Amino acid sequence: MMNLITDIEGVAVGHATDLTLGSGVTAIIFDAPAVASGSVLGGAPGGRDTALLDPSMTVQTVDAFVLSGGSAFGLDAAGGVQAGLREIGRGLEVGSTRVPIVPQAILFDLLNGGDKNWGLHSPYRDMGYEAFRVAAKGAFALGSVGAGAGATTATLKGGLGSASAMTSKGIKVAALVAVNALGSATVGDTAHFWAAPFEKEDEFGGLGLPTHFSEQDRALRLKGVDLKATTIGVIVTDATLTKAEAHRLSIMAHDGFARALLPGHLPADGDTVFAAATSRKPATDFAGFMELCHLATQVSARAVARGVFEATSLPFAACPPSWKDRFG
Repeated sequence: MMNLITDIEGVAVGHATDLTLGSGVTAIIFDAPAVASGSVLGGAPGGRDTALLDPSMTVQTVDAFVLSGGSAFGLDAAGGVQAGLREIGRGLEVGSTRVPIVPQAILFDLLNGGDKNWGLHSPYRDMGYEAFRVAAKGAFALGSVGAGAGATTATLKGGLGSASAMTSKGIKVAALVAVNALGSATVGDTAHFWAAPFEKEDEFGGLGLPTHFSEQDRALRLKGVDLKATTIGVIVTDATLTKAEAHRLSIMAHDGFARALLPGHLPADGDTVFAAATSRKPATDFAGFMELCHLATQVSARAVARGVFEATSLPFAACPPSWKDRFG
């Protein structure tokens, strides 16, 4: 396994990145419609077609997810992905036409120093189409790419991270997270990640946790009181799940945010997680589903730390240093 969300068979990922803009788009494309749900626990979310993910709603599957910078302007990106899917004949059949189902979550990266003077129309629709066009299976870039391009945290540059795991029964689960938290992924002013207990194979430095936690380590660190933030992500499994079970998986992934970020889910965060099941493997029993939920929390936390660890800083005064800039 590559420790990426593309470890799940039938999942492709594509990025569109503009470092002058200081923003980007990431598209997660499914080979076939995937049973999907999601949950929003941040206090200032932005999204498109998120209401249909509620387990009580009629539509059961999605064709793709989109994660994007740009705040509300970035919501144009789903239209670009939808256009690409329509080109290839994908979408929910409605009479004589097809409607691609593409929920999207956005993060706030408008004040990171990038040039946001794009004129009348934002570039995000075109970036969404580009992310769809280049989406591929296998390895893909992490850090300051796609939706993580302009992401920041309270102390360090944020970015895009991913991680995967497998249950004892061979079911895979993986996360992809764009980390733009109002809080911090690291302990105080140290290089240690809050997600350290879940790290595998030194994927974000192998430093473990500090031997002691001071009051300063636990103190509130924010990149601003009035600034909007948001950590957004996707959790995917190859198990066969119901829509209600996918919803529970998204909640468990939020637990990963809470273990990797201090604080998370603030009133000015828009923390959102989408969840999908490709149904390549049979349905599991209840004990197996609980193990899947347990791993969903861990891969989500690991993806957060990897997003910050792999990030590179942008050449703007408003952008904080990367983890590697500060700690080597």
